[in-house]
Amino acid sequence: MSSAALASPFTSADTAAKRIKNGATIAITGAGGGMVEPEALLAAIERRFLQTGEPNNLTIVHAQGLGDGDVRGLNRLAHEGLVKRVIGAHWSWSPRMQALAAEEKIEAYALPGGVIQHLLREVGAGRPGLITHIGLGTMVDPRHGGGRMNARAKDALSELITLDGREYIHYKPLKIDIALLRGSVADTAGNVSMQEEGAELDALVLAIAAHNGGGQVLVQVRAEVANGSLAARSVRLPAALVDAVVVVPEQVQSYDDLHDPRLAGSTPPDALDPVALPAENAVAANWERHVIGARAYAELSDAAIVSFGFGMPDEVAVLAAKNAQHKAYYQTIDHGHYGGHALQKHLFGFVSHGEAMIDSPAQFDFYSGGGIDIAYLGFGEFDRHGNVNVSKLGGKVVGPGGFIEITQGSKKVVFCGSFEAVRLKIAVQDKKLSILHQGAIAKLVDAVEQISFSGQRARETGQEVLFVTERAVFRLTDEGIALEEIAAGIDLQTEVLDRMGFAPIIRPGYPRLMQAAPYL
Repeated sequence: MSSAALASPFTSADTAAKRIKNGATIAITGAGGGMVEPEALLAAIERRFLQTGEPNNLTIVHAQGLGDGDVRGLNRLAHEGLVKRVIGAHWSWSPRMQALAAEEKIEAYALPGGVIQHLLREVGAGRPGLITHIGLGTMVDPRHGGGRMNARAKDALSELITLDGREYIHYKPLKIDIALLRGSVADTAGNVSMQEEGAELDALVLAIAAHNGGGQVLVQVRAEVANGSLAARSVRLPAALVDAVVVVPEQVQSYDDLHDPRLAGSTPPDALDPVALPAENAVAANWERHVIGARAYAELSDAAIVSFGFGMPDEVAVLAAKNAQHKAYYQTIDHGHYGGHALQKHLFGFVSHGEAMIDSPAQFDFYSGGGIDIAYLGFGEFDRHGNVNVSKLGGKVVGPGGFIEITQGSKKVVFCGSFEAVRLKIAVQDKKLSILHQGAIAKLVDAVEQISFSGQRARETGQEVLFVTERAVFRLTDEGIALEEIAAGIDLQTEVLDRMGFAPIIRPGYPRLMQAAPYL
């Protein structure tokens, strides 16, 4: 039977929200900046709960950060009683959900983004969960908490197993009752195109997991188009998987734009507009970012396949774009992008003039299997053993996002971050760095609060690991953390060693002078 002969799947957001039963497990697609975020559906669920108290006791699963740091995205569902449990990769865009976790009003879990996507792919295929090396030695290893982020989270979502003499983590399967997705347009039969979206993310994986488990797939789109008007190549969610479609004419591509074809991969990757060097006052306001980025940029090698993390590391990509003689490399982002110009701050994850776009689960296959040559990532804190924490800071649930897959799958990792946090202020003059105000929070500590990256496993696998700060550069060695470089103008004892939570290894002839042209 042709799909055109079936009943219309189109309905309102409020009617679609009524399909969700109490106690359901909901998987949601989307990422920071409003990328592929089903905001109208989330708002309808919130509205129904506030009016009726239903649905309630939901389990929420998401593999990317969702929200605007205020009211949208996952923040819509952050009401006591509405949610029972959250299994999320990245929590920072939803401070309201973070607060519920901190107050022990929900069960809070954090798993790697790629693990969540691959687990749901296995669920959709009817396989018994996910077996992988990703997460060994970190906060999702059953020996280190298994992803539990507060006292109320008591269930074991994973277990340690051995196959052919090697350790793996078995992540247990989840039953998905509802998939909340977003597309661009849907034809009258319910075939959904994502042609205007900034990425495909994990939409298809979530749809299959829900459908094959007897659940429902609810999709938000901008417009309805005639049946037969969509080329088969443009359809990412076939009507056979879709239970309800909600048309939202005011739907935007991101929190900032109505629609930009350059961000959807709809235009050829022509030459990027030249990027001007920042004005002097802009540099002065962000000296640590520019110094760190410049030094880290020196680690970029020709023809390297590179992954850039959120925040400080994207300065490396900015410097490469500014430098007409920059090294040729392949830029990737875990959302599925290759090449192009990555946007920054709250629109991180969007790419202008990208060369290729694949779905996020496939990108994590590439990452987990060791496809990255160099990863540039931030750090919340690191310790004497080379362990890095980005997932739980000051007791606040942050989550690892794609950090664990990227760091464990990269041949070389360059961690980029300021030596201290909060109120740090530096200046550079005559190629010398001076500390105008020390930071209030130490980041080089004796032992990290939570292990998001295992220094021990890095040594076992032979990874090259560097830590680049504005005043010093450190390297992970078999003996521990070694101090390799110090910035000109910095006093070794009072401004580095005295402000660390451990004593670094200092080998003969070290530390050398830190080179961070054009700033130092």
